[in-house]
Amino acid sequence: MLLRLLRTHLRPYRQPLTAVVLLQFLQTVATLYLPTLNADVIDNGVVKGDTGYILRLGGLMLGITVAQACCSVGAVYLGSRTAMALGRDVRAALFDRVLGFSAREVGRFGAPSLITRTTNDVQQVQMLVLLSLTLMIAAPVMCVGGIILALRQDIPLSGLLLVAVPVLVGVVSVLVTRMRPLFRSMQTRIDEVNRVVREQIAGVRVIRAFVRDRHEQQRFGRANTDLADVSVRVGQLMAILFPAVMLVVNLSSIAVIWFGGHRIASGGMQVGALVAFLAYLLQILMSVMMATFMFVLLPRAEVCAERIQEVLGTDSSVRPPQAPVPPQGVPGRLELRGVGFRYPGAEQPVLHDIDLLALPGRTTAVIGGTGSGKTTLVNLVPRLFDATSGAVLVDGVDVRELDPAALAARVALVPQRPYLFSGTVASNLRYGRPEATDEQLWQALDVAQARGFVESLPDGLESPIAQGGTNVSGGQRQRLAIARALVHRPEIYLFDDSFSALDYATDAALRAALATEITGATVVIVAQRVNTIRDADRIVVLDEGRVVGSGTHSELMAGNETYREIVLSQLTEEEALA
Repeated sequence: MLLRLLRTHLRPYRQPLTAVVLLQFLQTVATLYLPTLNADVIDNGVVKGDTGYILRLGGLMLGITVAQACCSVGAVYLGSRTAMALGRDVRAALFDRVLGFSAREVGRFGAPSLITRTTNDVQQVQMLVLLSLTLMIAAPVMCVGGIILALRQDIPLSGLLLVAVPVLVGVVSVLVTRMRPLFRSMQTRIDEVNRVVREQIAGVRVIRAFVRDRHEQQRFGRANTDLADVSVRVGQLMAILFPAVMLVVNLSSIAVIWFGGHRIASGGMQVGALVAFLAYLLQILMSVMMATFMFVLLPRAEVCAERIQEVLGTDSSVRPPQAPVPPQGVPGRLELRGVGFRYPGAEQPVLHDIDLLALPGRTTAVIGGTGSGKTTLVNLVPRLFDATSGAVLVDGVDVRELDPAALAARVALVPQRPYLFSGTVASNLRYGRPEATDEQLWQALDVAQARGFVESLPDGLESPIAQGGTNVSGGQRQRLAIARALVHRPEIYLFDDSFSALDYATDAALRAALATEITGATVVIVAQRVNTIRDADRIVVLDEGRVVGSGTHSELMAGNETYREIVLSQLTEEEALA
């Protein structure tokens, strides 16, 4: 999965990657050449007392060092830019994919996990690429080159490499193998901490209302402790890893000096060759040590890449059509034909064989008990879900065959829990129509009965709105969401219990203003309040996902027991018939 992800997203950066490899190769060759020159200085300059020779080779070593530094700086610069660009591209790909998900896929992954995958998981892969380009590319060249040059200095002494390198590789392999499952567990624990924190922040008022602070602290404490425990186990292995590597390196250096000293005493080796051999041994072992950084990051990056690819490889159940069909019928006509819907894994469908017709210039209301499928029904129209049977038609065309942009231009949904984005009142109202003028915004606020409280804000339309609209009340949030839909000017308005936070007077005033403002549009209202929908041109009654009645308020009061029960639970008989 990791290689597949990197192959896909590093392909546009072939040129900088080639430059990084070339620069790393040159600086590594320069690094390897310096000990040989140093040995030559010692054996032919220092030992013989030839100052001119020392100065000439010293100048050459200085020039090589400068070239090495320049290559290293260039490689790190290009490698860093490439790694950061990779992270940017993968995050953008994840974001685009998640935006295309239906509510089904979002529910499957969960918001906390999607956030972790877009941030922490991408960061781990990005870090792996950064270290690969700045350290790992040089490691194999340095290791192989160091072995060759060490053999040139003294073949008998090179036998130590046959012991030191395999021991070092074995120690690293054992520890890294034990880290891999811990890294997978760590990412899952991070998801869990994110989930608990999001729930507690979003539900802080409920927590305080029921005095569940201690319980929530304990719940977060358990999730936090689980993450800490896994992190400690990983840290313990990493704490063993680096001392073990350094132990092998230091023991190898001692062995080289010990055996090399005997070789010099016997006349089989010169002092400069021993110094160079020791430098090459350290370079070989340090290249293996640099690779250990990669081995530490690699297991976690592999797990993160799998999680990223899981999202990128998931297709939305709501797919855009290959060949979109243009609208063909009456603008604003909404029709449901035999629509059924079942959530994944559910035993029973939520909706059964729903037939509904909503026409322009008329208001169609949907009412029913809790869990009767009202919200699911309206969510099928803008394709938050796709019907599992039957068809939803807008302007005479199945919504699955309409271009998504064309559908979005024709339908505006005001959900049960309206969401406002961080920004200003104006930026939220212009969300569906960026070119709207201030006059159009004020007109929409007038209809939504929101002009008064917006004018009372210090900066009017430019007053700040916090993320989620948390700095305004529930009723104000609903009215701003309704105004946002009015600014959009669609053919079909879907109000999903969008008046529930309003008092009766504001509710009545808003509906009266709507009736005169959007006379030519199709209006579908889902509501729990009977007073909100009693004047609708047609009322559809849902019960357990089935249409059990349809007609005007008076017709349903006379002939539909389900509707009558709902009405009489809110109004007296006299008020219902008035």
